[in-house]
Formats: sequence, C-alpha cells, structure tokens
Amino acid sequence: MQSAEHTIKPNAIPRRSFLNLAFFSSLALLLAQSLAALVKFLKPVPSGGFGGEVYAGRVDEFTVGSVNRVLAGRFYLVRTEEGLLALWQRCTHLGCSVPWVDAEAQFHCPCHGSLFNNLGEVTGGPAPRPLDIFPISIRNGEVWVDTGKPIQRSRFDAGQVTRA
Repeated sequence: MQSAEHTIKPNAIPRRSFLNLAFFSSLALLLAQSLAALVKFLKPVPSGGFGGEVYAGRVDEFTVGSVNRVLAGRFYLVRTEEGLLALWQRCTHLGCSVPWVDAEAQFHCPCHGSLFNNLGEVTGGPAPRPLDIFPISIRNGEVWVDTGKPIQRSRFDAGQVTRA
C-alpha cells in the first residue's frame, strides 16, 4: 500500500513542466512589453507637439516686448518691434531648461548660471553661443512654430526675426 505522500494526483502538472511553463510565459511577457515599448518609441511625433509644428497663438495676442512661454513646444515666443522670435528653452551649455525671469528681464540657467537676454544672446556664464531658434510661419494671423527644425546660431541678427 502506498502512502498518501507519494500518491500522484491525475490532474497535477509535473514540477519540471510547471517551471518550464512559468519561465517561457514570463519570457514571452517580457518580449511583448519590449516590443510595445519599441513600437511606441518608433511612432512618429504627431503634429501639434514638440518635434512638429506647434500653434503658438494669434499674432495680436503677443505685445511688443513680451516673452511668452509655449509649453507644448518647449520654446519662448518673443515679440520685438521688428517681429517674432521663437527661442528654444534649452541652454546651449549642457541642455538645461532655461526659465525666463521677469523681474530681471533675462533667461537664467538654474544649473550652471548662464544668462541670456530676450533675444537669446549670452550675457554671462559658460554658454558658448545664443539660444537656438525655431522657424516661424504666420498663416491667417496665426503663429506656427516648427520645433522639428532647431537652428543653431553664433550671434543674433535681424534676419532671424519673423516679421509680424
């Protein structure tokens, strides 16, 4: 007579089969998650967000001398007497996000102390060149900025301003 401990139930899965099933199931789940992440990474950026054309507003919404942050595009839209300038909020030193400080009327890099004026020109700190700009187009009184085409520059010149 066999003891109850050594009796194999007819519906039980052998231990080796169970471990193989668990291992290959977890491997399949890991591969599926990796594939989903890869598909999301390779999916093109839709227009209307950073990396494409971003609607910034109507031309008449921006007063002369104003610096307006456009969150969806990660840039600042500056209105000068000559027109509009879209400055990328990324510092040209090490890529930090550079906020505009109204009280001092300049951009301050919080990480390394670079300073930029309202045209993006370096006024202090380790930044090697002015803030990058984005091309602007004005259609039917609306301002559109192409954040997929940043323009590096060595200095500011009036030709970089889009007439409004």
